[in-house]
Amino acid sequence: MSTTNIRRIDQPTEREIAGLCDVLIDCVEGGASVSFMAPMTREKADAFWRKVAASAARGERALLVAEDESTRILGTVQLIWDLPENQPHRGDLGKMLVHRDARGRGLGAALLQAAEDCARAEGKTLLVLDTVTGSAGYRLYERGGWTRVGEIPNYALMPDGAPCPTTYFYKEIG
Repeated sequence: MSTTNIRRIDQPTEREIAGLCDVLIDCVEGGASVSFMAPMTREKADAFWRKVAASAARGERALLVAEDESTRILGTVQLIWDLPENQPHRGDLGKMLVHRDARGRGLGAALLQAAEDCARAEGKTLLVLDTVTGSAGYRLYERGGWTRVGEIPNYALMPDGAPCPTTYFYKEIG
């Protein structure tokens, strides 16, 4: 993998919002089931990332980005801290996205490790996530030592409208 910098951003700049939009649009256009249906418009992506940015600025989540030497955003992951008061020890990992141009070079594993490190630094001891069963993300989480909890059939839709199963995973990191 070429030189990549992974960092947390609490108040994304306009350039960073645009880069995050590029990654999200690419992932949806590539068929990833990440809460959005095709066609994925720039307006829809921009609105999503602005909500995420506001939440990160309030400390409700951590937004991590992976950039190349030119500071082009290649991937991102979020950790959601805004959970019920009886769950201060955990976070939800979400929106692990890697641009198709950057896949197969270990970027997903690096983002996952950075997310786990970030959660530990925030005092979290447990992370939870869900992903499409059998997807590249599913395989990444298995390789990363996450524990499979179970599968729910027809849980969500792929961007083209086809139903897909979802698997829940957890990882104790404390």
